[in-house]
Amino acid sequence: MAGEWRTATVTQLQSEGILLVEDGNHGEYRPRPDEFVDRGVAFIRAADMNGGRVLFESSAKINDCARQRITKGIGAPGDVLLSHKGTVGKVALVPDDAPSFVCSPQTTFWRTRDERLLDRKYLYAFLRSPLFHAQLATRAGETDMAPYVSLTSQRGLLVALPPITEQCAIAHILGTLDDKIDLNRRMNETLEATARALFKSWFVDFDPVRAKAEGRDADLPKHLADLFPAHLVDSELGEIPEGWCVRRIEEVAERVAMGPFGASIKVETFVPDGVPIISGQHLRGFVLEDSTFNFISDEHAKRLANANVQRGDVIFTHAGSIGQAAFIPQTSRYERYVISQRQFYMRCDLSQVSPTFIAFYFTSSEGRHRLLANTSSSGVPSIARPVTYLRTIPLTIPTRPVLDAFEALASPVLLKFLKNVQINVTLAALRDALLPELVSGELRVKDAERLIGRVV
Repeated sequence: MAGEWRTATVTQLQSEGILLVEDGNHGEYRPRPDEFVDRGVAFIRAADMNGGRVLFESSAKINDCARQRITKGIGAPGDVLLSHKGTVGKVALVPDDAPSFVCSPQTTFWRTRDERLLDRKYLYAFLRSPLFHAQLATRAGETDMAPYVSLTSQRGLLVALPPITEQCAIAHILGTLDDKIDLNRRMNETLEATARALFKSWFVDFDPVRAKAEGRDADLPKHLADLFPAHLVDSELGEIPEGWCVRRIEEVAERVAMGPFGASIKVETFVPDGVPIISGQHLRGFVLEDSTFNFISDEHAKRLANANVQRGDVIFTHAGSIGQAAFIPQTSRYERYVISQRQFYMRCDLSQVSPTFIAFYFTSSEGRHRLLANTSSSGVPSIARPVTYLRTIPLTIPTRPVLDAFEALASPVLLKFLKNVQINVTLAALRDALLPELVSGELRVKDAERLIGRVV
């Protein structure tokens, strides 16, 4: 079957009107610092691509003046974006309802110009395949600068082109898995928003207490409403519910400690299997992303005993992507982890607080503000003296019945959230296993459909 497929360079496909590959403007045409605005045309960098999606909402924006000066890299719905400078190899598919955007000099769009010969979703699959990334890897180190694959180099890359019917079938199979993953992700966004809204209402805004103090209905079942006092009292943090208290982290933690210092963990120490290493990429939400890890040996982990963490611990980032906070759930795959040099952690005194409560607090606007209040701006952004500082942070601690009631309401939501995460890990592993075999022609489409039918 693979013998029926065609392989062609990007340059060949461009000359035939099948494909267009173009990066963002360099030099005098690129936006100036004063042309970035709060609302405008999205300016897509490598950092704005994650998990196959383009993060338009959080991307930088440029004004009309900058946009009118830009002559290349003007994106369109259906484009496949590739990061080619600094961070090489991120791939994302632009949705049909995408807002106006342009590529930065770090990104390239790959655009199908003839859907009869090149399916855009197949192109998206191909750009994620090991076949394609092996080509990128050989070119990313061609300069002494940061990893970089120039537009000229990209146009020399090879694209495998099966017949269009086969392209569409491959795209459908992989797209089915991507769609299920995306559905679970969006469901988790809703679940997380629900739990966060409850946390904010009870522990930040004190809505039930304020309602009772003003003689209003607390909008809660009676057994829950009765747990809240009817008055606010003064404290060092301002008004808090009567009977609640202010405690510093050191008073509600069993342990607060740093990750290893220096080069205790480095690429040369990685092993195929062992104790997983937590880094910033695993702390994007309030729960540890229990997916792809690097590992060190058990013996190495024992030598870094102070940096060993376990289920229930809350992990923070103090350098680089500062302010991240996530807890390790009881359902995590591993009993023990090691945190990297840029992380530190808190082990809760469970008689006073829960990991869920602490993680929600430090990922709320109030908690994140307190965590970042001791940020140093010199060199790499970092939290100065992170362990010492975290220990001193004060927060409002509810009564035990209120905390237990929150846990009872949040736990089913969290369990559903974690179940969706695990399903997505399984689906992503299946997709990543099928992708190279489908794109290389080694696996028949019908065989792949049977495999997917067992899990979707």
